[in-house]
Amino acid sequence: MKTIGTHNYYVYIVTNKLKTVLYIGLTNNLSRRLFEHNQDSIEEKKHFTGKYNLYFLLYYEYFADVNEAIRREKYLKGLLRKKKDSIITDFNPNWEFLNEQFTDII
Repeated sequence: MKTIGTHNYYVYIVTNKLKTVLYIGLTNNLSRRLFEHNQDSIEEKKHFTGKYNLYFLLYYEYFADVNEAIRREKYLKGLLRKKKDSIITDFNPNWEFLNEQFTDII
């Protein structure tokens, strides 16, 4: 994805293939981060996302200000699963994997 501004931050939610586990993260390069989650799932499984194969993108938000992004990430992490599901559904009604929108990595 092309750079939107001089500062790019994304709050995102990834899941596993069966959509049973969610992970909320923050990055300044969503393409690279999705690649890293995928690689960890395939290789070392050192992190939570790797252990649970969480690299399928369901949801993301763009921010130009890192502090706003951090606030949003913390807010989303504090929600109950039912509310997180609702937020994903409002953004992505069919819970389609959105990774192809961010394939301009490395």
